Amino acid sequence: MNHHFLKIWQCVVIFLLCAVLACACGFSGLSALSGRTARNGIDAPALSRLGSRGDEVRKIQKKLADLGYYTGSVDGIYGSKTEKAVRAFQRNCGITADGIAGPKTLLYLGLGGSSGAQMSSSDLYLIAKVIAAEARGESYTGQVAVGAVILNRVAHPSFPDTVSGVIYQAGAFSCVRDSNWQVEPGTQAKKAAQDAINGWDPTGGALYYYNPAKTNDKWIRTRPVVTTIGSHVFCK
Repeated sequence: MNHHFLKIWQCVVIFLLCAVLACACGFSGLSALSGRTARNGIDAPALSRLGSRGDEVRKIQKKLADLGYYTGSVDGIYGSKTEKAVRAFQRNCGITADGIAGPKTLLYLGLGGSSGAQMSSSDLYLIAKVIAAEARGESYTGQVAVGAVILNRVAHPSFPDTVSGVIYQAGAFSCVRDSNWQVEPGTQAKKAAQDAINGWDPTGGALYYYNPAKTNDKWIRTRPVVTTIGSHVFCK
């Protein structure tokens, strides 16, 4: 009788242990799924690298192709060509060229922010970076003006139709290839970028600007001048 009771008790204990382990695995699986969702969601972009597949990789490939870094198929497969293109983009931006499309690389590509808004947080960041690099010594109005030029180009048919496309267009902004690009935008540069996004255009629709004291470019001096703000001449 005691032996029979002991066997029943052992079965109960084993059943309870199995139930506990099943619950633990279930919670672990849910936690892992939640982690993947957070990383792949809008607020925390996924880490795409060699071997990755999916829609984010496809977006990276398309963006790199638009910017002239990638010539392969936009197939959502992070192969050696995609990795090579990411490295080239990273080197050009002055960030760690590891071939991995982490949060910072996605931010520089303009893929790191919310896609629901007219301008994403990464668009604002990139505009602010140009303002910090090119106009941090200018008045606040002069800083907004630089941001406005970027947005005027986005809206113009002769230029790329994205903020990152305009900023990284070959020869468009020299600051992306020199030490000024390492300057992190401060509160004022971000505010100026936001004001430009909100529609303030002190330039009156200018598509170009230059500092007469710092450029020898003859072509830019032939452009019709719209206005002068601080050290910059704004033109069309």
